[in-house]
Amino acid sequence: MPEVIIIGAGVVGTSIAYHLAKQGCQDVLVLEKDHIGSGSTGKCAGGIRQQFSTEINIRLSMESVRFFANFEEETGATSGFRQHGYLILATSEGEFEAFCDNVERQRKLGLEVELISPKEAGELVPGLNVEDVLGATFCPTDGYADPYSVVSGFAAASRRLGVKIYEETEVTGIELIGDKLKRVLTTKGKFEAPVVVNAAGAYAGAIGKMVGLDIPIRPSRRHLFVTEPMSFPRRSLPMVVDFHNGFWFRREGSCLIFGMRAPLEPEGFSTSVDWGFFADILAPAALQRLPQLKETGIMRGQAGLHADTPDCMAILGEAPGVAGLYLACGFSGHGFMHSPAVGRLMAELIVKGESSLPEADTLSLDRFQKPVQAVESAYI
Repeated sequence: MPEVIIIGAGVVGTSIAYHLAKQGCQDVLVLEKDHIGSGSTGKCAGGIRQQFSTEINIRLSMESVRFFANFEEETGATSGFRQHGYLILATSEGEFEAFCDNVERQRKLGLEVELISPKEAGELVPGLNVEDVLGATFCPTDGYADPYSVVSGFAAASRRLGVKIYEETEVTGIELIGDKLKRVLTTKGKFEAPVVVNAAGAYAGAIGKMVGLDIPIRPSRRHLFVTEPMSFPRRSLPMVVDFHNGFWFRREGSCLIFGMRAPLEPEGFSTSVDWGFFADILAPAALQRLPQLKETGIMRGQAGLHADTPDCMAILGEAPGVAGLYLACGFSGHGFMHSPAVGRLMAELIVKGESSLPEADTLSLDRFQKPVQAVESAYI
């Protein structure tokens, strides 16, 4: 019988498995309904930023950046991590005031980040339209990595440490005896363990319902598009975010990848590409911010799922009322970038009963039993 069962072999689930094994948990089993990294991890942009508004998210990001910078030494695999920075644009007085507050908080925690002028933003990214930009923030240690390489690296390192990963094994139910876990039912049999971790991404709410748990996660679609090869300056370019509408872009080899949140996207699990959204909403926003895209073709588009919570922050820790069930979900688009720190914290909670980051207690599920106290305002 395994010591821990993890539901979900995305970047969060495989990071937890890796850190559990490193902390001495000898028998870990990961159950994945499809293939490693085939869910939201495989459809994300790979962005890794530290520019958040809440202390807990800033700390999670800063720790994760240190891990990504040493990913090969830690796991034996490459991650494609590039610290080319994040440039976030403010186009209203309210946004710029919030940026100033965030930068003050980030600097107090030791983050190297600066407020820059529209002119400086335009110099960082040639061709960027900054006519309506009032100011921007830039953090040079932010960046991006390759999602497939990262999740594969965590999975391979986990397996070397004894973790078992069962793919094409969908969880269909969870049995309890009283308020304690009994067994996990799957399409390939039954598995028992005293500890189960729900790291099922956008499907974490459905897993919660199997034990009568209401996890306030709103799954919704997010798009990513890839241009044909383009001509770029020889120097590196940061990832750029238009904070007002969520439009973002970054270089990927000789191409550009970009996306944007859909303001009226309904809750659901569809991952089909909405080309109407692209033509009517995303393309105009992209052309306004980066006019040179007018003559650039699109090679492909894809859509993945966000798992958003009411305060745009993750849900971490033991589930109230179900002994042995832990939650690592609801990352609101931040799961990839926070996966190293979350993996360590969850492993500590399971193995030691407490986390070395006290602020992590603020992310427990029971915070939603009363009105939301804090919201991650730097949500993209």
